[in-house]
Amino acid sequence: MFKIGSVVGKVLKLVYGRCFDPTTEDVVSVPAADVPALVIDLSRFETTSQVPEGLSKKVVASKKIQAKWYRKLLEAWKDAKPQPKTREETARFVIQTLEGNQQADVEGILAFYGLPLPAAEIPTSLPEGVQFELQTLAVDAKDVGDGDGMTVYVSTDQKTIPIQVKLAVDQRSKMRAQGKYKKAELLLRQISIAGYRVINHQDEEILAQRHRIRLRGIDAPELSMPYGNEAKDELGKLVQDKCLRLLVYGLDQYARIVADVYCDDIFVQEEMLKRGFAWHYKLYDQRLEFDTWEKEARGKQVGLWASPDPEEPWEWKKKNRREGS
Repeated sequence: MFKIGSVVGKVLKLVYGRCFDPTTEDVVSVPAADVPALVIDLSRFETTSQVPEGLSKKVVASKKIQAKWYRKLLEAWKDAKPQPKTREETARFVIQTLEGNQQADVEGILAFYGLPLPAAEIPTSLPEGVQFELQTLAVDAKDVGDGDGMTVYVSTDQKTIPIQVKLAVDQRSKMRAQGKYKKAELLLRQISIAGYRVINHQDEEILAQRHRIRLRGIDAPELSMPYGNEAKDELGKLVQDKCLRLLVYGLDQYARIVADVYCDDIFVQEEMLKRGFAWHYKLYDQRLEFDTWEKEARGKQVGLWASPDPEEPWEWKKKNRREGS
């Protein structure tokens, strides 16, 4: 639970309906997990006419245009029946309310609030072999391991969180409130070991689940190979601050999720192949378009194809295993 000043509390009640009920003149208690950061910013805009600091880093529109967005969002939120309750519903609400604005600006707002791409933009039928799909929170380029792998975080459903993790999260909040930061840090490590991370976003703590991802159908140079770091940097540029759509095909031998990865309207594997920072991994993937994209990069001599005879990563790994045995 956290407390919000009475003025903001009254506005939140107006904006968010009966979920907000000030119980005293000074403060109103609100369940943190139930209050999207967007709602808090809308309430602040109602009283101050100020848009959030930092939004301009995600969008190109002027502050004057941003104010028009928030005025429109505020009115639409008041009129919404029912009001959005999940992050996915909130993302759809933003897109529908701001229809007609620049796509890059709308996507910037979604990234600013860590909102996923909405299910409405996802095809009803999935490609053959896809087991399920995931929508990630905004990716940090620091979580990109190499040119074909990364770590991502996905919003959690309270019903699926292990009880030990829930207890650790609650206990950490109590330790921080008591100023016992060393104990809180130890609890945070326990949460991380369990595969979760507490992410601070717009004054709201989000518990997210960690997933290791292997891009399906491509193989990038190892970090110690020529162009290994360049491939990692290129993937980082593609996904930085983006919410990704993952089509999951299964797990590999290292328990990583094998997935096709989409970033806005970009197919990430396609870009890595066309930019010359990965090979088509034909041993595990027979898609003809992947072969075409690799040949296109070879012909242009871009990326690693600037070298006359680059060594395939799978051959490099075989050779190093033999030398190490």
